[in-house]
Amino acid sequence: MGKLRVLELYSGIGGMHFALTESSVPAEVVAAVDVNTTANEIYKHNFPNTLLLPKTIEGMTLNDFNKLDFDMILMSPPCQPFTRIGLQGDVSDPRTKSFLYILDLLPRLNKLPLFILLENVKGFETSSARDTLIKTLKECKYHFQEFMISPTCIGIPNSRLRYFLIAKASPGSLPFQTASEILEGFPKAFNEGSPTVSDSYCGSPSSNLKDDRDIIYKLETARDLERKRSQNSEESVRRLQDFLEDEGHRTDMDQYLLPSKILLRYAMLMDIVDPNCRRSVCFTKGYGHYVEGTGSVLQSCTDVQLESVFKSLEGLSEEEKLKQLSQLKLRYFTPREIANLMGFPSHFSFPPNISVKQQYRVLGNSLNVHVVAKLINLIIS
Repeated sequence: MGKLRVLELYSGIGGMHFALTESSVPAEVVAAVDVNTTANEIYKHNFPNTLLLPKTIEGMTLNDFNKLDFDMILMSPPCQPFTRIGLQGDVSDPRTKSFLYILDLLPRLNKLPLFILLENVKGFETSSARDTLIKTLKECKYHFQEFMISPTCIGIPNSRLRYFLIAKASPGSLPFQTASEILEGFPKAFNEGSPTVSDSYCGSPSSNLKDDRDIIYKLETARDLERKRSQNSEESVRRLQDFLEDEGHRTDMDQYLLPSKILLRYAMLMDIVDPNCRRSVCFTKGYGHYVEGTGSVLQSCTDVQLESVFKSLEGLSEEEKLKQLSQLKLRYFTPREIANLMGFPSHFSFPPNISVKQQYRVLGNSLNVHVVAKLINLIIS
């Protein structure tokens, strides 16, 4: 096969492009398309030689697409229409319009792309947008497979469960036995040689954990603690310390320490991990700005026991509580550390004018590079 011509839609900060490079598949991104000015600035900073079209997809005509003469589409359509925070508007949400436009154009292209790879949030799999996607692929006679995959499946200590679909045009078929149901994790045959991680750590909740509703400490039940201990015992998953920056070589690390008012107000709600942990929760675009449900925070001082600190807080004044909590040296993960967990290479960087808040935001909207690279290898093999 010659060098593939790839069209990257909703290109963001280039996660798909980095995954394509990592896959080592001979390919060239002939165009990247996105309307987000911050993401586009970061994309251009990292891929200065790639044609970047800062326009809406609906603003491109059928002829515009045909001129690009692409063999593969990589895309990650807006996820907000399929999330609770986005009100799950599905196809009625204006942000779905561009995706439906792509599906309308696909059968009318001069040449069907050989390969399609799509990523989206959990929730997309039950949407009307997904139904329209499947209907279109069937009409165009694509062979396809859907997946729910978290990076934990390949030994990365970060839960980021996402929907993926890969499709290959006829004739020919995908290099594994496809199934009508959505697969959890990668196909078994393709996963040989990769870390063997339990299904519960790849995204499915374990059913055999004790359902104990009594709070042990920090609003955590026995079930919560047992689940976290189980995740931290998965030796095939790497430790967080492998993804952290060297604090001794950064003079500005104090800016990531949690402010006093955040500690006092949200300490009980935070997901706290330390460098030896083999788990962290999904980082979202609100990380560093909102606390609850946006990502884990790191306990920098591991000489102090987390459980003993929280059990000592009852009955203390705010000043005394703050003194106890401060021993833990809780901090946010830096944008570079989150990028590491999401598989971005060491040479990925942000332009100097992009604020930390903007960095968190675009990373929260991105995808795991290693997972997508593995899927690209799967679809091409």
